[in-house]
Amino acid sequence: MAPPVSPTIAARRDQMFPVLADADIERMRRFGEARAYAAGDRIVTAGTVSPGLIVILSGKVEITQAGALGQPEAIVTHGAGNFIGELAQLSNRPSLVNAEATEPVEAIVIPSQRLRDLMVQEANLGERIMRALILRRVGLLESGISGPVIIGPPGNGDVLRLEGFLRRSGLPHRALDSDTDPCARTLIERFHVDPHHLPIVLCPNGKLLHNPVESDLARCVGLLRPVDADKVYDVAIVGAGPAGLAAAVYAASEGLSTIVLDCRAFGGQAGASARIENYLGFPTGITGMALMARAYNQAQKFGVEMVIPDEARLLGAADDMSGYKLDVGDGETVRTRTVVIASGARYRRLGVANLAQFEGTSVHYWASPIEARLCRDQEVALVGAGNSAGQAAVYLASQVRKVTLLVRRDGLDATMSRYLVERIEAQPNIEVLTETEIVALDGHDGNLDNVRWRSRATGVETTRPIRHLFLFIGADPNTDWLARCNVALDAKGFVRTGPDVAPGHGLMETSRGGVFAIGDVRCGSTKRVAAAVGEGAQVVAALHAYLARNGGRAADSSSRRS
Repeated sequence: MAPPVSPTIAARRDQMFPVLADADIERMRRFGEARAYAAGDRIVTAGTVSPGLIVILSGKVEITQAGALGQPEAIVTHGAGNFIGELAQLSNRPSLVNAEATEPVEAIVIPSQRLRDLMVQEANLGERIMRALILRRVGLLESGISGPVIIGPPGNGDVLRLEGFLRRSGLPHRALDSDTDPCARTLIERFHVDPHHLPIVLCPNGKLLHNPVESDLARCVGLLRPVDADKVYDVAIVGAGPAGLAAAVYAASEGLSTIVLDCRAFGGQAGASARIENYLGFPTGITGMALMARAYNQAQKFGVEMVIPDEARLLGAADDMSGYKLDVGDGETVRTRTVVIASGARYRRLGVANLAQFEGTSVHYWASPIEARLCRDQEVALVGAGNSAGQAAVYLASQVRKVTLLVRRDGLDATMSRYLVERIEAQPNIEVLTETEIVALDGHDGNLDNVRWRSRATGVETTRPIRHLFLFIGADPNTDWLARCNVALDAKGFVRTGPDVAPGHGLMETSRGGVFAIGDVRCGSTKRVAAAVGEGAQVVAALHAYLARNGGRAADSSSRRS
C-alpha cells in the first residue's frame, strides 16, 4: 500500500488499487450497508479497528500513513469504484493507515465477518479483493513507515528480538537508531525516556511500551486479543507451523469452528527457511516466510481465529463434559471439542557453557534480512548439515564476505538434499569443514569476538575473529507443556499416536480421545514441510469422524476400551 518502491510493486499497482465495475459493486451490496461521510471526516484511524472494507460509491478519500514524527505521508487517493482496506480488515484488527474524506463520500461498509462471506460466496470477486489486500500489505512492509516504531541502539538484543517478532508476524514496523536518528532523539526527549530504559516501542494507537515482551507488544498492536471463554470451538490447534496452518485451513474451509494458538509466531521452523525449492508447485522456489504467510492469510480468509503469541499451558477435560479446555496465557481458557497438537519442535542449542550470553545479539537461530543486515560483508560461521542449514548458508553467502559451514559428520550428502549440496559447492565464499565442532565462544558485553572450533579427525583447534554464529543443529519436540496432560510420549518426548498407543488407533490419534498429533511433534512423522502439510490436511477427516461418533464429547482411550 506504499508508493511504488520496486519494479514488482509498480508493475502491480492496478491489482493493488483496482476500480470495481458497477456489476461488481452491486454484487457486494448485500454483504454491507450504506454509509455517508462528510468532507473532513476521519473514516479510518491507524491503531484503531476499521469498520470494515469500505467501497466508495462517490467522493474521494485520502489514504495516509504516519511518517517522521507522526507527520502524515500520502499513499493514494481513492475515488468511486475503489475500496479502502488491507489485510487488517480481513481479521478485524487495528488499521495501519488513516483514511480521510476529502469531499462528501457515499460508500458501502462491509464488516470483517461479511467480508469473509463475500470471499467464499463470490469466488472471482473475492480473489481480486484478496490479492489487493495482500499486495497492499506487501507495500506497507516495503515502505518501512507504517506500524509500530522501535527505538533503541542498533544490534541491541532486545531491538533484534522485537524486530524479529514483528517481521515473523508479517507486521510493518520501523526501527530507529537511538544514537544517530534525529527522529528517535526527538521521541526520546518528548517521552522523557532514560537511555538505560531503551528500547521503547511506540504503537500506532499512541501507546508507549518500555522494552515489552512479545505478548504485550502483540496486544498493543492488536495482534493478540482476549479469548472468548464462553465459546466452544470444534477444534483448537496448538502450533501455527505448516502442519497446524494446514489443519486450520482445511478444518475451517469444511465448516469447523477453529482456533489456532502459538507461543511465538506463525510459520514454525519452516518460516526460517531462506528458500524452499523442493516444495511441490513452486519451481522457482519460495521463502519459508512467504509460504507460511500465504497459509496464515488463507486460514484467516476462512474465519480461523488466531491467538498468537499465546502459550498453551495445560490440557484437561472441560467441566461440563463438552470436550476439552486449554489453559493459555494469563489465566485464560479455550474450550474445544477436539484438540490437534502441532506444537512442532524447538531449536536445539549448542553445548557451550557461555552460549546464552551471546544469544539474540551474536548467536542466531534464524537467517532473515534482519540478521543479514547485522553481518553484511563479514565472515560468519554456521553449524548444521540439514536442509535448513543449507538454505541459510546459501542465503548468507549472498550477503556476507564468507560463510564457514561446520559439520560434525564426514559430509553433507547423508542429511542434505543434493541440489543444496551442489549449490553450496558452487559458492566460492562458502567453506565446508567436516568432522568439526565448536569448542568455545569468546566475547564481551553480549557480543561475540571469536569462535574456536576443533577438528575431530586431527584434534587441531582454530580460532577465528567471527562476530556472528548461526545454529541450525536440529530440534527437540516441543512437548514440555504436555507433561501433566496424560498424553503419551516416547522416550525422546515425541507424541505417540496410532497403533503405537493402542490397537485400532488411527495414525494421528493420541492416548486421549479427541486429541490428535501432527507434524514434527508426532513420533514417527517425516520431518518435511510437505509431510507436515499432508498430515494437517489428513487430520481433518479424523476430526469429522470423531465429532460424528462422540458429538463433541471427549473421552480418554481407557474409557473407550472399558
